[in-house]
Amino acid sequence: MAMTKSYTMAEIADILEGKLIGDGSLVVSHVAHPTSLLRPDALVLAMDKTLLPMLEQSAAKAAIVADESEVPPSILASIAVGRSRVALSKLTRLFEEVVTLPVGIHPTAVIEEGAIIAPDARIGAQCFVASGAEIGAGTTLHPQVYIGPKAKIGASGCFYSGVRIGARVEIGARAIIHFNASIGADGFSFVTPQMGSVESAKATGEGGGASNTTLLRIASLGSVILGDDVEVGANSSIDRGTIISTRIGHGTKIDNQVQIGHNVQVGDNCLLCGRAGIAGSAVVGNRVVLGGAVGVADHIKIGDDSVVMAMSGVASNLPPQSLVVGMPAKPRKKMIKDMHNLARIQGLVDKIADLTRRLDALEK
Repeated sequence: MAMTKSYTMAEIADILEGKLIGDGSLVVSHVAHPTSLLRPDALVLAMDKTLLPMLEQSAAKAAIVADESEVPPSILASIAVGRSRVALSKLTRLFEEVVTLPVGIHPTAVIEEGAIIAPDARIGAQCFVASGAEIGAGTTLHPQVYIGPKAKIGASGCFYSGVRIGARVEIGARAIIHFNASIGADGFSFVTPQMGSVESAKATGEGGGASNTTLLRIASLGSVILGDDVEVGANSSIDRGTIISTRIGHGTKIDNQVQIGHNVQVGDNCLLCGRAGIAGSAVVGNRVVLGGAVGVADHIKIGDDSVVMAMSGVASNLPPQSLVVGMPAKPRKKMIKDMHNLARIQGLVDKIADLTRRLDALEK
């Protein structure tokens, strides 16, 4: 059982680099919302100024607030911070209760001959590490993790239960891979002996030009390479490449239920939100954000620092610093203008109908 973490308000103020107001010796041991049933040792988050009135009716004695906020007299100690979500990042990590395993290999784990396990790694119950695989220093494999042949896992990683890492996959340092993620499955790649329906549709712009009577499988000879500090959400899948390896850059964060196809290249420090899908051989630049349920077509290139808003479909290349939305995705300003014009159509139709009636009357 994890031990309760306690800090003085002065200690927390130093960590958050915030301004302490009141009693710095006050001790807090957990973080709470103003609407929670509060204990005397709660640290209440009220960085949203609309929450400040709730402090007056609560039993809170300590709070985190935004700069230039006025707190009620019942708050004995407060810390004023600037960028609230940065403060939240530091604070939540401070109070996080990480699920840990003892150093060593659980007796029910299966470690094949030739696997290399760092002495301080933590291998949980019923894990499988194949021959030739390498597990880096300080890395934790929670129960029932599969590591394929010749896979290389960097230092200080955390792999939660149900994670599957395929053969020859390479994962950098400090990776966090959440429940049931799959990294290194075969790519979804098939071909027909003659021109198939998709090829025909692309060539002619019409359907029905060919029949997929036989689908020939294309094997995946490449692998998947993840950089340092990559996080992969629960139930996400990253497929191995056909010839080259699928790559995910340093610091990129991938949400739950994201699909990344074969040969895809994703840059550094990207955010790929839930249910996004990237088709084969697409190239996503550095610091790109794909909103929830975004679809990216195959062989598309998205430039650095672009943002694709939720539920958009990217069907053509995007230059750097694009902000797009829609199906197909287009610049946000153009989409707003198009929607405004669309709303005017009914008025124009009514106006044309009125003019037609008047013209008919004049002709008669």
